[in-house]
Amino acid sequence: MCGKFLDSTNCAEHEGELYCKVCHGRKYGPKGYGFGGGAGCLSMDKGEHLGNAEASRASAEMPVRAIAKAPEGEGCPRCGGYVYAAEQMLARNRGWHRECFKCNECSKRLDSVNCCEGPDKEIYCKVCYGKRFGPKGYGYGQGGGALQSDPSVNGEVPAPRTTTIDTACIKAPPGQGCPRCGGVVFAAEQVLAKGREWHRKCFKCKDCNKTLDSIIACDGPDKDVYCKTCYGKKWGPHGYGFACGSGFLQTDGLTEEEISSARPFYNPDTTSIRAPPGEGCPRCGGMVFAAEQQLAKGTMWHKACFNCAQCHRPLDSMLACDGPDKEIYCKACYGRNFGPKGFGYGHSPTLFSTNGESTAMYCDARPVTGVKAQAGKGCLRCGFEVYAAEQMISKHRVWHKRCFNCGDCHRSLDSTNLNDGPDGDIYCRGCYGRHFGPRGVGFGLGAGALTMA
Repeated sequence: MCGKFLDSTNCAEHEGELYCKVCHGRKYGPKGYGFGGGAGCLSMDKGEHLGNAEASRASAEMPVRAIAKAPEGEGCPRCGGYVYAAEQMLARNRGWHRECFKCNECSKRLDSVNCCEGPDKEIYCKVCYGKRFGPKGYGYGQGGGALQSDPSVNGEVPAPRTTTIDTACIKAPPGQGCPRCGGVVFAAEQVLAKGREWHRKCFKCKDCNKTLDSIIACDGPDKDVYCKTCYGKKWGPHGYGFACGSGFLQTDGLTEEEISSARPFYNPDTTSIRAPPGEGCPRCGGMVFAAEQQLAKGTMWHKACFNCAQCHRPLDSMLACDGPDKEIYCKACYGRNFGPKGFGYGHSPTLFSTNGESTAMYCDARPVTGVKAQAGKGCLRCGFEVYAAEQMISKHRVWHKRCFNCGDCHRSLDSTNLNDGPDGDIYCRGCYGRHFGPRGVGFGLGAGALTMA
């Protein structure tokens, strides 16, 4: 057509004639060409200026095939002809021709992904199926939480009203039926909460009537059930400010009596069963059973009594601190009562005492009873026998783990800060330097050695 020289990259052949790809598209391609080849739309040039008088149409109709008719109910549901294995598509347990397997409404080609079988025994694409058989209404996705449907506007017959079943018509014996309506609860409709059986339709929040399940149901102290929101409003902490910039609730508008009266509270009498002297709970003296025991300092406590002796904060194994007065404290109260005293820590390396006493308060945990060791073989600090489970070694001497501390400031030692003194005792690095370190001035101030003057 155009006389352009050809090579293997731009050559196209049709019925023994050679064409370039552009002219081949003009003469034998669809009506319009070029889309996807750099052009934004199909070109309508058919090549009339090059002598092309014939151009194929993209929408040329396919020749009608002669299809053999199948017996009633056995062929293709669309055309009624025989469907052979090489061209069949399956839907509704029927074989369809590949050409007939398209939407009954818009004639869109279908496959197993977008095919929907309608109740009229036809097949549709998902869009047409939704238009024809989907829910009718408006508002969903435009701010409404659900479709608003008006049957009279849609030309539909409104759904018949369902009959409300009165679950309380069969009364149960007192204390055995549904707590909400008092009716007998059968196995097919029962829901369990607080060891009681409820009707499924009665298992709702007492305040807002929200339907509940095992995840959001909360048992109230009034033996009724609530959703989590209503339970928090009614029985939760009262105040304001939490999560709004403050670390706790502000309750200055309520008195302590109002706050306490709004919460369910049960104070069991743990002293009702007295224990023998020295065997019961150290706080109340009552008998401690296995289901409620807490261990501290080798004694058993009630869970209700296992709180700080000063601020009465409930404790656990992570918060409890055993005091030297045989009581238990939270960490804050323990620090105030038995911790180091002074000021400046955090601004200087050490605490400064305000009354002349040592800032490090410690308990002398040396043993006072036991087997005395032979001279030169026991613990150097206390003189008692040292067993393998508690020994610490220094300068070929053994020490109790509790006695392995600085001989001056009594700081606990380990292998990283241990210093053996010439007097046979052990010291931390600071005390060792004060007692046995070099004396003089000038070192570090420009002089190469200490001046002993």
